[in-house]
Amino acid sequence: MKKVFERTKGLTEIPMRYCPGCGHGIVHRLIAEAIEEMGLIYKTILIGPVGCSVFADEYFNTDAIQGAHGRGPAIATGMKRIKPECLVVSYQGDGDLASIGMAETIHSANRAENISIIFINNAIYGMTGGQMAPTTLLGMKATTCPYGRTVEANGYPFKMCELLSVLEGSCYLERTSVHAPANVLKTKKAIKKAFTYQLEGRGFTMVEILSPCPTDWAMTPLQAIERIKNEMIPYFPLGVYKSPDPKAKLVPVTVGG
Repeated sequence: MKKVFERTKGLTEIPMRYCPGCGHGIVHRLIAEAIEEMGLIYKTILIGPVGCSVFADEYFNTDAIQGAHGRGPAIATGMKRIKPECLVVSYQGDGDLASIGMAETIHSANRAENISIIFINNAIYGMTGGQMAPTTLLGMKATTCPYGRTVEANGYPFKMCELLSVLEGSCYLERTSVHAPANVLKTKKAIKKAFTYQLEGRGFTMVEILSPCPTDWAMTPLQAIERIKNEMIPYFPLGVYKSPDPKAKLVPVTVGG
C-alpha cells in the first residue's frame, strides 16, 4: 500500500498538552514540516517562550532553549551571531512578544537581526488565566478587564506587523491565521518564506498567526473559529506587510562587529 501521510520527523513523539481547539499544535506541525522539508532539522535552534507553549522545546525534534519571559528575540540574536549557519527561530505569544518582550522585539527588528519570529496572536494571556494582552480586542472581556477592553482605560490593541513594517531593519512581515484549512496552507508558505529569507541573510522576519484560544475565550472551538473570522481578521487584516526587494543585493552575514 502506498503511504500518503506520515508524522513529520520535525516533531518528537511526546503528546502535546494544549487545550482542545488551540492553534499551537497546528502551528507546531507547520514549523516542523517546513524544517524537515528544507532539510534543517539538524541546523535549527528553537527559542521557546514563557506561556502556553513553554514546553515547545520538548515537542520539536531540534536543538532548543527555553528563555525568560519576553527575551526570545535577544536570545535568538545571540544564538544567530555565534551560529550564523543555523536557522534560529523564536516562538512567541502576544504577551511574550508584545508586552514584556516589546523592547526586545522592536530593537531586534530595528537592528535587522537575521532571525525569524513565529508570533502566535490569540489576543489573551493563555497559560496564566486569561488576562488582557496587548492584542486583546476592544470590547473583548478578560480577567483583568471583565467588562471589556476600552480605549479610555486600556488603549488600542497593538498591530505588530503594521508597527514593525516602518522599521528599516525588518525584511519580511506577514499576518496569517489557522482558522480554516486554506489559511493553514497559507501559513505554512509564509513560514517557509521567513526561513528562506533568513537563510539568505536578508534580516528580520516575522510571521504573525491569528490563533484560537477556546478555553480563555470561554467558547467552544467552533465559536473560537468564528471569532477569528468575524472579529479578529477585520481588526488584524491578513496579508504581507513587508517583503524584500527580489532584486536587492544580499548582504553577507557577519559575526560580531
